[in-house]
Amino acid sequence: MIEVASIEDAAVWDALLQRWPRPHVLQSWLWGACKAQTGWRAARWRVGPADQPLAAVAMLTRRLSRLPFAVAYVPKGPTLDWSDAAAVAGALASIERAARRQGALFVKIDPDVPADAAYASAVQRTLRARGWRPSSEQVQFRNTMLIDLIDEEEALLGRMKPKWRYNIRLAGRRGVQVRAGGPGDLTTFYALYAETSARDGFLIRSYSYYQTIWEAFLSAGQGHLLLAAAEGQIIAGVFLLRFGPTAWYFYGASGARGRNLMPNHLLQWEAMRWARAQGCTVYDLWGAPDTLSEQDPLWGVYHFKEGFGGRFTAWLGAWDYAVTRAGYWLYTTVMPCLLDLMRRRS
Repeated sequence: MIEVASIEDAAVWDALLQRWPRPHVLQSWLWGACKAQTGWRAARWRVGPADQPLAAVAMLTRRLSRLPFAVAYVPKGPTLDWSDAAAVAGALASIERAARRQGALFVKIDPDVPADAAYASAVQRTLRARGWRPSSEQVQFRNTMLIDLIDEEEALLGRMKPKWRYNIRLAGRRGVQVRAGGPGDLTTFYALYAETSARDGFLIRSYSYYQTIWEAFLSAGQGHLLLAAAEGQIIAGVFLLRFGPTAWYFYGASGARGRNLMPNHLLQWEAMRWARAQGCTVYDLWGAPDTLSEQDPLWGVYHFKEGFGGRFTAWLGAWDYAVTRAGYWLYTTVMPCLLDLMRRRS
């Protein structure tokens, strides 16, 4: 049997993840620690020997309220070489065993496996053969936009659409200034984030939830807040996460005032410059349409990100393993219907 070893040290865990080319920040120790505030408990383990690990798995488990069951999730993982059949089989087997031990109804994974990779079909066959099925619920964005940061700044600007380069310079000419933010700016950023949520129609959590994440990542040097101001007032901002060679545009916010000043274009450019300065080689713009169609709700987001030279990247998406089929069916089919009925009645 393949060796499986629990990892209880943050530095050891993060060093293990970085043995692979592009580990995801949602598999990092800090992300798992932050998720404890909403009832998730993180377990982390290495698959294979210490000198030649096959995979690293960070699994979050949450007990269902007043029920003797749990749900489990391996966000953007497990971390491994998905072209290695032995590593794939070993990692999946360890996740399945762990889910059973935790009394989970099911476990979900959504690794960054490119849908067009030569080995993608083999991965899907292995998943299906082991009882995994494509999930109807995508916790994270199924697809994203990536920007390679290896080239010099002039080359990065050259890959942008002309209008985007113009808007970056226009923002500067119109007096927009971008600065790094700190913990004292988080309430201001959240107020803009709430305004963005109301305007664009997406749900957000309470300030305390984001405060825990933002402060933790800022303190660890794995997060960065950028704020755009005009005439002394903050009008937009972005919060970036960083792990290994990748920086992610995780949170963006802007107010109604000053949108014509193009602060978001300048913010994205400064985010790319910061990521390069940290040694990152990839900037993940975090989110793209499920289908490249103007009817997709994220088409406008795609258009904005593409203008910066973003490369559309499709992943395999989320897959679920039902530990108990009846429980999985109740949780994913019956409970949503009951909750919808209760909401309608109320």
